[in-house]
Parts: sequence; structure tokens; C-alpha cells
Amino acid sequence: MIRVFLLDDHEVVRRGLRELLEAQGDIEVIGEAGLATEAAHRAPALRPDVAILDARLPDGSGIDAAREIRSVDPGIQVLILTSYEDDEALFAAIMAGAAGYVLKQIKGTDLVDAVRRVAEGQSLLDPAVTARVLDRIRNPQREPAQLRGLTEQERKILDYIADGLTNRQIAAQMFLAEKTVKNYVSSLLAKLGLERRTQAAVLATKLRESR
Repeated sequence: MIRVFLLDDHEVVRRGLRELLEAQGDIEVIGEAGLATEAAHRAPALRPDVAILDARLPDGSGIDAAREIRSVDPGIQVLILTSYEDDEALFAAIMAGAAGYVLKQIKGTDLVDAVRRVAEGQSLLDPAVTARVLDRIRNPQREPAQLRGLTEQERKILDYIADGLTNRQIAAQMFLAEKTVKNYVSSLLAKLGLERRTQAAVLATKLRESR
């Protein structure tokens, strides 16, 4: 039997995950928590084979919980389950020792397969992404300071802004909703301390020239 621990702040999500996993016959959910601090204390004591941890929680993140859990018992394999595709969170998950990083949109059968694979010691992380992370560790000063707080998606959008694309055109290029792009633009402007889109375009152009 594969022993699993669940961390998610929504009871209905935990219940759904438990029913999905235990219906397989070879997986047993031995414990669960709704808070990161609770999981960090309970999971190592229960010694699961796999801990499925929600990335964003009211009292912190599943990534922080993963780091604490694995510092006590490195034998516990961690799957980060998240609603957000975020390169910075993925970077942090790899650094915390997670074996996989999957979106909540994943099919139930694929999640079951992911649990089985990480329980066997396999990694579900894309080798190309892992290589990027290692490169960032080895060359921390390579990227401009202004970009360090931006996610991969925000950096792509900043490049498109520098090219003069509108939100609608960026959305078409990235296969995103126009409203999603607008939210990304607002976020990157706030992170860069800028008020207008034109300022972001000027900054992005200067950064390109300095590379």
C-alpha cells in the first residue's frame, strides 16, 4: 500500500482526493491537514510515502511545509498541487525537494499515476525546467535585478509589451484570456514600481540593450 498525507485548506478538496485515491485499492490516505504548520508537524510523525501539498494556504505555503517535512524525513516524497502555473513557485518547490509539481486541473487518473510514480522514487519535474533552476543557482547575478521578482509569464508579457503588442495581441500569442493578461500586466507594473505600460516598455527595451 502507498501511504499518502493530504494538505489542503478546503475540506471538500481533501475529501475528493481521499475518495479518488482510496478507490484505487493500492493507496491509503493516512492523514490530512488544512494548515501548513499542522502538516509540518503531523506528516513526519505519520511517515507517509507521499505527501500531496497545496501550494497556497492561509498560514503559508505547501512548499515551506515540504521543506520542513523533508528536513525531518527525506524519505517522504512530495507532490505540490496548485491552481497556479508560476515559475517562481516551481523554482521554490524544486529547492524544497519536491518530486513533482502538478496543477489542480490534472485528470484524476493522471494524479493517481503521479502518486504511484513519485512513491517509486521517480521525478515528475521537467528536466528542462530543472536545468533552468540549476543555472539560476550557479549564475545568480546573470539576470537584471529588476526582473528577479517577476514570474516567467510576467517576463514574457514584459517582452511583448516592449514589442508594442496590445493585451489582446499578447493574449492571442500566449493562448490566454485578455483579462488574464491584464491581471499579469497590473502585477508586473506593481512589482517593478511603475504606473504606466509605456514605462514598462521603456524599461524592457533598456534591459534588452544592456544584455
